[in-house]
Order: sequence, then structure tokens, then C-alpha cells
Amino acid sequence: MTKKTVSLVLGSGGARGLAHIGVIHWLEEHGYEIASISGCSMGALVGGIYAIGKLEEFERWVRAVTKSDMIKLLDLSLGADGIFKGDRIIDTLRDMVGDSRIEDLPIAYTAVAANISRAKEVWFDEGPMFDAIRASISMPVFFNSFKYNGQNLVDGGILNPVPIAPTFSDHTDVTIAVNLTGKPMKNPEAVFEAEPLQEVSPLSGVVSEFINKIRSTIQPESMTVGTFDIVAQSFETMQGTIARQKIAAYPPDHVLEVPKNLCTILEFDKASPLIRYGYELAEKCLSGAIE
Repeated sequence: MTKKTVSLVLGSGGARGLAHIGVIHWLEEHGYEIASISGCSMGALVGGIYAIGKLEEFERWVRAVTKSDMIKLLDLSLGADGIFKGDRIIDTLRDMVGDSRIEDLPIAYTAVAANISRAKEVWFDEGPMFDAIRASISMPVFFNSFKYNGQNLVDGGILNPVPIAPTFSDHTDVTIAVNLTGKPMKNPEAVFEAEPLQEVSPLSGVVSEFINKIRSTIQPESMTVGTFDIVAQSFETMQGTIARQKIAAYPPDHVLEVPKNLCTILEFDKASPLIRYGYELAEKCLSGAIE
């Protein structure tokens, strides 16, 4: 029996993007062949590591990552355009799973970043995988922008948080998009009750600690934890609006909507329940729908 082929569109949304792993597991377990991936930000990261063939290694790591691990991975950047450089985490992931050139991968892959000076999307469909991922995850304020071919690139979610367009030329049976800025759900805490979690998100705590340390270095009162929260929430609100417009303009065959209040963009300590949520969401929305 020939497997149905899937073009998988993985959206932007920080830690909620760990749900992408669960969606991928469901598709694989139910006999679908992921022939193409288009991803933005966390979607570009998860999709890229899957395309390299190392999702299992990444999943083991992210399920076990600790607060002290995150402190070591965040390289403070002073006097640049972000709080963190972003190089150390990319180097760690590259060492863990290896790097590949996108054009050499067994499946089609596109990562979407944004050139904000030109208000233009930048699609990476060739070149080193981790250059593409680094550009696509460069959330403004949090990470430095990524310099590439004379351009300063930032998180693709600025312009296209659910990048469906790169799949238009695919010759696959079905296109599935995972939007991480879906309608809020009631009682999101219930998703995490089955598994014990750390009391505080390790990454959120690290961000707070670093911001408090550098406030006096930059300017008094110029950067606070509240400031970062407002920036992050504004970014997510913008992404949600753009995502709805993109999905309406270019409707895929199926859309999986992950509630935007499921967790914050920094709660990577919730990896296990988020992966489980993605799997269960795929089961609910796709079971029987693409048979």
C-alpha cells in the first residue's frame, strides 16, 4: 500500500512548538510520509531537525533540559539588538544532531525568516540547515538578528507565522498546517496536571535573572521583566492576526490549532505534556479525516 504524502507546515510560537513533535509522531505512526516541511521559528527548528533525521535525539534532550542547562546555553549580548546572542544554543544543537545542507536532505524543507528593513520574507531552501534555523528563530529583543548575505534577518513570524506558500509547488496528497496561535482554551493548566512540572519555567527564570543583572548596565529602568513580557505578548498577538489572514488566504487541507494560551513562548520545561498535546490534537483532528 502506497503511503499518503504530506506537506507539513509548522508554525511559530516558542515553546508551544514542541507540540509539533507530537504531530509528527502521530503522522509517522499512522503511515503517512512527510515529504515536505515548511517552518517558521520553532517550527523551522523542529522541522529541520526532523528533516536531518535526528528528532529522537532532540526530543530526549528537550524532555530532560534543566534550568542550569538553559543558563549555560544563553549567551548574554550587550550593546547589540537582542538580550542574547543565540549562538551557543545553535552550536549545541548542531553538535547534538549534526548539520546538513538543505538541498541534500531526503525531503523538501523551507525555513522562513524576515528582512524587516525591506518588509520581505526570506525563504531558506538551500544552504546550511542551522543558518536557516538561526535566522528563523531570531525573535526581536530576545535574540540578536542574524546577519546573512548582507541582510539582518529576524524571526519569520514577523511576516508569516504559518508559512503555507512554500508548499504550493509540492506534489503531495495533503497539506497540514499547525498554527500555534489558535483560540484560547479554558483551563489550559489541566493539560499539565498529569505530569509533575518544575514550579517555574527554567527559561523564564533565566530571562528574568539576566534582565535584572543588566538593567544598570544599559540604562536605569530601560529594561524590565515586565517590558520583555509586553514585547512577547505583543509579538504573539501580531502573529495570531497574521496567521489567521494567511490561513484564510491560502487554506491548507487541514489546520491544527494549538491554543495560544496553552503555555507561554518560554515554558520549555513543559516539553513532555506539550508533545503529548500535539499527538492528541492530531488524533482528534486527523483521525479518519485523511484516511
